[in-house]
Formats: sequence, C-alpha cells, structure tokens
Amino acid sequence: MESLPAADALLLTKIAQGDQSALSALYDRYAKIIQAIAFKSLQSREESEEVVLDVFAQVWRIAERYDVQKGRVDTWIFTLARSRILDRLRKLQRSSPSTTFSMDAIEIQPPADNVDLFEEAWICERRDRVMTAMNQLPPEQRIVIELAYYQGFTQSQIAAQTNISLGTVKTRIRLGLNKLKSMLNSEENF
Repeated sequence: MESLPAADALLLTKIAQGDQSALSALYDRYAKIIQAIAFKSLQSREESEEVVLDVFAQVWRIAERYDVQKGRVDTWIFTLARSRILDRLRKLQRSSPSTTFSMDAIEIQPPADNVDLFEEAWICERRDRVMTAMNQLPPEQRIVIELAYYQGFTQSQIAAQTNISLGTVKTRIRLGLNKLKSMLNSEENF
C-alpha cells in the first residue's frame, strides 16, 4: 500500500495535469481539518468555508509548483491554509478594528434573529471537537500550533519566542497537525 505522503504527491501531480478527481480526493482528505483550524481562528463558519475554498482553488492553480524535495504535501497545504487564514483575519480586523476574535466573545453574544439553530449547533459541536483534539496533543505541539495558527506567528517568530530551534518548531507543527487530522477524521468515521 502506498504511503500517505506518496499518495498526496501523486494526487498533486495529477492535479497539475488537470485531473479534477485528484483535487476532489485531496479535498476530501484535508478540507475538514483546514475548516476546523480556520474556524478556531475566524469564529465564522462562512469565513472558514471560504478559507477551504481559497486553499483548494490555489492548489488547483499552483499544483505544478509543489516540489517534493522541499517538503510534504500536507505541510504545503497547511502553509497555504495558514496564509489564507491570516489574510482573512487581517481583512476582518481592518473592516472592524474594535472586534476581537476569540472563543469567549463568540460564546457570550446572543444569537441573531436569523440564525439557523442547527447551524449554530453544528458550529458549537465542531468547535468543541477541535478544542478537545487540541487538548489531546502533547503540550509542545499544541503550543506551537496555537502560536502559528491562532496568534499568527511565523515559524521563525515561534522559534525566537520559545527558544526552540526552527527545525524543531517545524517538526512539532507538522506532527501536531497530522495528529489533529487523524483525530478529527477518526471522529468523522463514527
């Protein structure tokens, strides 16, 4: 059986050749974790879905630029996702600078009249699942992921902030994201 990194690289090769079914397979593999990570930062299902769409539109456009020698496909995709999340956070902060995006703020706001209660329940469940999965990560992985995805730090900034080597930061982020993906995907299968 083909390893996941090799299978992902093959999918990207096919995407670069215009294979839409390969894009669909890659989407199925990574969309849920990207949306969950985006939601934790953006606090909006719509914005999170937009991030997922932006990431896979970008994958479609630039798949031929992926270089297997420079890193794994999942790391490349999560880097694209992080960039799209940060772009959206900056856009949201520019459009409403007094708003802070945090889990606590979203939980105490009363629901609007036009809110779909089923959608709200889905969002709360998704957020709880991501938070539970994050809490199951080893602390050293959880901290670097939180600094990268929720605080917007670059990997170099995390290395400087935590006094950890850049290579270790990259490894911890990759391992943590893989564990999150695995935990969230296994929950989906139940």
